[in-house]
Amino acid sequence: MPEVMFAGPDGRLEGRYHHSNEPNAPLALVLHPHPLHGGTMNNRITYALYRTFENMGFSVMRYNSRGVGRSQGRFDGGIGEISDAAAALDWMQMINPNASGLWIAGYSFGAFVGMQLLMRRPEITGWISIAPPAAHYDFGFLAPCPCGGLMIAGGKDDMAPEPAIHKLVDKLNTQKGVAVDYRVYPEADHIFAKQADKITAAVEDHVTRAMRQQHMALAAD
Repeated sequence: MPEVMFAGPDGRLEGRYHHSNEPNAPLALVLHPHPLHGGTMNNRITYALYRTFENMGFSVMRYNSRGVGRSQGRFDGGIGEISDAAAALDWMQMINPNASGLWIAGYSFGAFVGMQLLMRRPEITGWISIAPPAAHYDFGFLAPCPCGGLMIAGGKDDMAPEPAIHKLVDKLNTQKGVAVDYRVYPEADHIFAKQADKITAAVEDHVTRAMRQQHMALAAD
């Protein structure tokens, strides 16, 4: 997984990028938890997501947002971090102009940033949100949400309480053409200490099925 440095809006950003051997492979961008609470691209769940997409044949990148690790700049409360995510996406798309799909996967604060990016980039074809902080941030911007995705919650998560996430899922599922695959692990808290394998299995299952449906829809056109 080669280290990469790419231009961000507030200085250079540090990432790890895997380039698929498959021609026109789909892309995945992985976003880490809150920088002020120790979130980096080396977070255990973030790394697990990265490896899952790699094993599915994607070209995939995880990166440190501004002020984290060797990335330049300072934390910007989420606004600048959305611009960082867009810059990471730009970099991957420049290298992979003929990618067959584009997924974003975020954990905790990274889920909030990822869903903001989803609303700005219509080329995104799928998303993964793990423990989105729905009780702390307003996700009302997802109106309308452009596509369905996978949302995961922990039943014992005090930082991203399951009832708030469940309410968000219910709201998204009322939107036309949107179906959220919602999975709850009752014994999991915010760090998912014993559920990393379950998360990777869920992601692989959801992405495989979603991409199969997308290919079937394209074939029918």
